[in-house]
This record gives sequence, structure tokens and C-alpha cells, in this order.
Amino acid sequence: MKVYSIIQARGGSKGVPGKNIRALGGYPLIAYSIAASQLSKRIKRTIVSTDSEEIADCSKQFGGEVPFLRPAEFAQDKSTDLDVFQHAIRWLKENEKEMPDFLVQFRPTTPLRDPLDIDRAIELIQTKSEATSLRSAHELPEPPQKMLQVDKNGFFQGFFPDDPRPEYYNLPRQMFPRAYHPNGYVDIIRPGFVEKNKALLGPKVLSFITPVITEVDLPEDFDYLEYQLTQKRNPVYEYLTKKYSKRS
Repeated sequence: MKVYSIIQARGGSKGVPGKNIRALGGYPLIAYSIAASQLSKRIKRTIVSTDSEEIADCSKQFGGEVPFLRPAEFAQDKSTDLDVFQHAIRWLKENEKEMPDFLVQFRPTTPLRDPLDIDRAIELIQTKSEATSLRSAHELPEPPQKMLQVDKNGFFQGFFPDDPRPEYYNLPRQMFPRAYHPNGYVDIIRPGFVEKNKALLGPKVLSFITPVITEVDLPEDFDYLEYQLTQKRNPVYEYLTKKYSKRS
């Protein structure tokens, strides 16, 4: 089966400006996703979808393929993953006249992956013909039933008002099902399904449970990732250090 990866990286991030090319351990953040894709034994092409010339140039320096620039209309704050993948699928079909069986979705904001996990995920979905997609997640320490929101008067209330148990949010976490947080480690899309149904994941999303991982949502997440690089070996980081010089 033919497997490509799509690494989505727009240039207009507001939460952490310039995060996709900000240095982590001496390498641009996006380089980690490119390297993870290249280290996979199952992925044949590593494609970066970006609207930014700067991100495109940086991606090419680390071996990413940038066959197109994503139109600005699909690189807005409210643009969806579906917009990104529908554009990439249309481009591949119109310009290359062929389509891979699977597209592996990588988010640069989840940099510390193990390529062995990526290959295990690809192998798993290949054995599940009924799966419309695969999504990675890690277990949450607390289930969502224990979370609170603030009402318009400044009082806490639960998110599940239909739960008949009094003060259900104070029950032990063991009273609730395990909950998982999607983490962008490795998501796998079927282009044929997207094209036919105009939906990204579909009704049968195969689960792929990973260890707890750090995503970049805030500037301080870079500090914690830097610390993690000093505490535990990571095959992607080791690959980068062997192949490329660090940047100041």
C-alpha cells in the first residue's frame, strides 16, 4: 500500500508566533515531524502543507517536500484539518493523477515521536478495513466528568448537568470510564473516504494509545520539551543531530 505523510504548518500562529520554525534543541520544530516521517519504514513521501515561503524553505532544508503552497483561504485561524486535507488531495489528484491509500497526519506541535510507533499505527489500520481513520491519544489523569466550568454569575458548575448523581464531579475518578486526549502523535486518513464523504475521520476511528506526550500550545512548552530532550533519548532528535548541524 502507498502511504504519504502530510505535515500541516501555517505561518500565522498567534498563540506562539513562529512556532513551526522556532528552535527546539537546536533544530526548527517542524524538522522533528519531517525526520519522524523520513524514519518511518512505511511512509514513502513527506509532504509539507504550508502557506508560508519561510516554512517551505526551512522544510526543504530538512528533507521535506513542498510541491505546493497552501492557499491563504485554507490557512486561517478557523481553517479546519478537513480544509487542509481536501486541498492536498485535490492537488495530488489533479497534478499527479494518483492517490495514496493512506495519508499520515503530523502536527509539528507534537515533536517527540518514535518512528516505531508510527509504523505500528500504519500496520494496525492496514489490518482494519472497517476503520475510516486512526487517531492517537493518551490517557487523561482525570476524566472530563470531574472538570468544572464557570457560569455567568461566577459560580462553578459541572459540564454534565444530565448526570443524575448529586455532585457527580466529586466522585472518585475510578467511577468514570477512562478518557483520552487526542495528541497529534500519529493520525491516519483514508483519502478515498475524505473525497467521497467530505469528512476527515468518519464514524469508525481506530484508537492508538500513546504514552503521555507534550504538545506546543504555549511558549513555556518549549522549555519543558528542552528539558525532556535532556532526560530521555529520542530517535528523531538523535537522527537530526547526526545528519544536520544545530542552529543558534
